Amino acid sequence: MSGDYRVYRAALPEVCAGDPAKMVFTADSDGRCEVFTWDAATRRARQVTRRPGGTLHGAVDRDGYVWWFDEDARGAGRWQHQPFAGGPDRPGLTGLPPGLPRGLAVSDRGTVAIALGDARGTTVHTGPRGGAARTALYVDGSATLGGITPDGRLLSLATPAGATVRTPDGGLRADLAAAPGTRLWPLGFAPDTGDGAGVLLLVRERPDGYTLATWRDGGGTSEHAWHVFDTEITARWDGDGRTVLVRQDRHGRSLLHRADLAARTLSPVPTPPGTLLDAATRPGGDLHYLWTATGHPPRLCSTHGTALPELPTAGPVPGSHRDVWTPGPDGPVHTLLSLPEGPPGPAPAVFLVHGGPADHDRDAYDGIVHSLVASGFAVARVNYRGSTGYGPRWRHAYRSGVGLTQVEDLASVRADLVARRLIHADATGLWGTSWGGYLVLLALGTRPDLWQVGVAVKPVADSAAAHRTSTPALRALDERLFGGTPEQVPRRYARSSPLHYAAAVRAPLLVAAATHDAKCPPGQVRGYLAALRAAGVRHEALWLDSGHDGYDGHDHVTVLRRAVVFLDRELRDPARRHPQTPRSARSGEHHTTASGTEGRNAHAEGHHPQRPARG
Repeated sequence: MSGDYRVYRAALPEVCAGDPAKMVFTADSDGRCEVFTWDAATRRARQVTRRPGGTLHGAVDRDGYVWWFDEDARGAGRWQHQPFAGGPDRPGLTGLPPGLPRGLAVSDRGTVAIALGDARGTTVHTGPRGGAARTALYVDGSATLGGITPDGRLLSLATPAGATVRTPDGGLRADLAAAPGTRLWPLGFAPDTGDGAGVLLLVRERPDGYTLATWRDGGGTSEHAWHVFDTEITARWDGDGRTVLVRQDRHGRSLLHRADLAARTLSPVPTPPGTLLDAATRPGGDLHYLWTATGHPPRLCSTHGTALPELPTAGPVPGSHRDVWTPGPDGPVHTLLSLPEGPPGPAPAVFLVHGGPADHDRDAYDGIVHSLVASGFAVARVNYRGSTGYGPRWRHAYRSGVGLTQVEDLASVRADLVARRLIHADATGLWGTSWGGYLVLLALGTRPDLWQVGVAVKPVADSAAAHRTSTPALRALDERLFGGTPEQVPRRYARSSPLHYAAAVRAPLLVAAATHDAKCPPGQVRGYLAALRAAGVRHEALWLDSGHDGYDGHDHVTVLRRAVVFLDRELRDPARRHPQTPRSARSGEHHTTASGTEGRNAHAEGHHPQRPARG
């Protein structure tokens, strides 16, 4: 099985601004994600990295130097670079301590900016490529480097308050704070158009939708409110520095637009129905995009016919795929439903719960969906309240509390699918990773009569403990969702914590956790497992010797195989089901050790850097 599993980053190849034929991308190498170069002129690839744990982050600058992030199992490391044709590995900047990657930017003149995070905050370092680093600024909490001007005069940084523009020595040029009731984040500076002006592209979230905005050095901020997008967007400058390519996530699918900011016009850009995981206009007007749909693995496309690297392929995705909308108190809940082949009638079902929570399931290929449907399961991917892709009101709809609102939606969709005779009421399970794993645990504890089995991979299991030991970005996310820290609002954290309901779990449960996980730390998972043991809940544990994000295909297969076997046993073998088994008859914890992690986002799920997410 592992020989057929491929791991890569679902993103476009990075293109060298000085020579568009030179590209950098990630691809599978013996079951690991690694960084490669691609020469479109010769159609040849060269492997750059060969790290035991794989490599995810790669880039190329205007001078053709290849960059990648050399990280340890906990995700901390340093940026390295080498010439496009190969050569010795050199540090991006010398004298830097290891840290979590918070962004890399290289100007057309070789000025480098590197943002590294730690448990307390984010530090931005600058200097000439390969030269000594100097500290430009430090920001409490999580921040992300948003870009550098072509001439290297200005940097942008996304902060919890909005955005800040700085000089390479840390001097403040502008603080772009979001207005009350809104959010603001930077997307990058415009390319050099000869006038020397630094123009920063931004997105503003308002109560009624999302707008583009720009900040101009010496001219202030302009909001382009002539068009309000009703759902989430991201955008990139075109090469002319005047038009912007806008990618919109809407109802589980993608729309592509081109905005002319001066003319105040928005034009649709034709693409196939489905999901665009990434899109960018390259030099000469060549549009590159990464397209996928539930039945089709991702495919790289070029409107000018540029030779792009080939992505892994998969066999035909079996079954049928449809949309289901279930009435709800804040509007209909959208589900992407995949049904196995076979005679009509209810099927055993797995609810594959996405993480985030600021993310959503897409009409996109997912290797886990493929495996489950091929194994005879129906798969329901529910975009519960709090998901992206349905507008600000849906994003902020938590009327029953954090997690509990989302569990309500899972329960409502389950009832709807059972009523439509699409799934079996007595053979329905849950599988989620990260924040999705959190929802699995919470659903099993608060609605124990609805679910027959659960799989939680690298979950949040104790809300308060996870807040104390997680990353600054995720602590800030928790405080926004709960309205404060565990010390300030302890009842809210307790009410939404799976640990609070561990003794109520009835369904057999598989928990996979990682020993070096910084996002969903192992200590809070161990505490939850101890509570299951004390209550006599039948469960199994799989400990992975890695961090939260995994780039090794063998590691993904370890969890995939274990989970599918576990689900098959519990959902299709009535003799093995224990929905009402007395606690004294339940088996204890079973431990298995593996190397690496499992994660769906290696295939089709991306995360917006301005929206910290747990999975």
